[in-house]
Amino acid sequence: MESDQQRGREASQKRSPLDLIMNQIRRKTSFTERKKPSMGRLFRPSVSSDKNGEIPETKEAESSEGKDSTGPGTESSDTDSEISSVVGWGRVKQFVQKLGKMPDSQSLSLAHCDLTATDVVELGTLLPFLAQLEVMDLSWNDLLGGSLKALTCHLQHVGKLKVLKVSSCRLTAQDLTALGEALDCVPLLEMLDLSWNAGVGGGNLHCLTKHLRSASSLRELHLVDCHLSEADAVALGEALLSLTCLEVLDLSNNKLMVKGVEHVASSLNSTPQLKTLKLSMCGLNQDSLAILGEKLKFLPGLEHLDLSCNKESGGGFSTMTTSLSLLTHLKCLDMHLCCLTEDDILVLVQAVPSLGELTELDLGSNKSVGGVLRSLLPVLPLSKMKKLYLNNCGLSPETCQALATTMQSLRQLECLNLSWNKSAGEILQQLLEPLQADCKLEELRLSSCDLTTEDMLHLESACKRGALSKLKLLDLSYNGSVGDGGWVSLFGAVAGLKELQELDISLRPSASLSASPWLPALLDALPQLPSLHRLALQRWALGAGEREKLEKSLSKRNVVLECDKAALVEKVS
Repeated sequence: MESDQQRGREASQKRSPLDLIMNQIRRKTSFTERKKPSMGRLFRPSVSSDKNGEIPETKEAESSEGKDSTGPGTESSDTDSEISSVVGWGRVKQFVQKLGKMPDSQSLSLAHCDLTATDVVELGTLLPFLAQLEVMDLSWNDLLGGSLKALTCHLQHVGKLKVLKVSSCRLTAQDLTALGEALDCVPLLEMLDLSWNAGVGGGNLHCLTKHLRSASSLRELHLVDCHLSEADAVALGEALLSLTCLEVLDLSNNKLMVKGVEHVASSLNSTPQLKTLKLSMCGLNQDSLAILGEKLKFLPGLEHLDLSCNKESGGGFSTMTTSLSLLTHLKCLDMHLCCLTEDDILVLVQAVPSLGELTELDLGSNKSVGGVLRSLLPVLPLSKMKKLYLNNCGLSPETCQALATTMQSLRQLECLNLSWNKSAGEILQQLLEPLQADCKLEELRLSSCDLTTEDMLHLESACKRGALSKLKLLDLSYNGSVGDGGWVSLFGAVAGLKELQELDISLRPSASLSASPWLPALLDALPQLPSLHRLALQRWALGAGEREKLEKSLSKRNVVLECDKAALVEKVS
């Protein structure tokens, strides 16, 4: 090493004045080439001491004495690094594009790409070139299971990762262990989604949760339909003690039963920042609700509570009156398909006045509460409500009348679902009359409401006065009692539905009627619906020529047409 340095010094001293002049010329030429746009974007010019008039050969000799000097040796190293980076990003682009995706240095979305174990190995080798990566989604790749370690062993290269989604990938216990061991490499991870992986449950969750203490920054944990067992609930409960920053916990579609709920709920006092708790289809019963009710007091900031699709919970909400009243920041309460009783609704009547921030309430598919709901509607924070789902609740005429009375106060309402309530059709006029041009309604569902031709005239009137100008979805399906004139009247007023995206006027599966009387009106109306992307006409019989006209009208619009071929055959015959 010393001899090399000595030879460099000697060579510098023996050069003639002509050599020095030629070297100065070569330096200027080299510097000019580095400034060319074609290379400037790829290679950063090194910071040198050219301004001082230093001779390159002398600089080369000095750089060999210490690595801290900025000479050609350092420039070469930087250049090699940049070349490697450019080539590496080229590999990333090639890999992503062959899967039909767009490359993005911050977000890697490879969901539904049929990734194989070989792809996972290759992806792992590409992570060093994705140092800015924040989101990685590998969901819905069934062949990924069992090979995750080939990827996780490279996670140290993506230290800025915040979101990791590996749902529906057939993960195994080995995958969970590999992921858990790599959590230290992604200290900024905020969201982890392992949903729809049966292998996560069955007693395997501990392979991951014993490492979750390292993920103190984790804010969202999604474990939907993971076949969680009681043992998994125990493991999760222990992990929650360390996840003090957790804001979203989704355990939907896991049969936790009473013991499972007890193990999870026992640790909720360690997650005071929790804002969303989803326990849909978790097998909750009255005992489960009693346990959960005791722990909700530790979640003062809860904004979204989903207890839906727990059919055995009906009649058990009386134990949650006090705890529900304490959730003063609650914005969304989902209790659909819970077999609610009238007593359960009376619990809500007592608790709701304390829920001043409530904007969304879903009580759909609770058939026994239609009468008592009239007591609940007036105590809702009507001026803030945005979504109200009362479908299939057996609404009584009195309740429908109470709803019509409150419509004028529902100024912020965006979604209203009254489907499968026969009484709703009887008061449609009263429901629509208070609506004016400033109405924010975007979704109106009136499926199977026994609507009549006269009801279509009321809808026509609302359209003409601009009351439905924000509407994006209109569901009028399964209303076969509407006459042809009713549909003609509605289609004649679609100019007031400029933002409509979905229209459904399908008939019941057992019905079949001819669309010929009103089809010309629909064809005339379609050009006035520029935002339409779905049109459902199931069971309406169309002749071959009529269908051709309809498809031609929609061909350049990218509109999905849902229309039975069986109905076409029947019409032709």
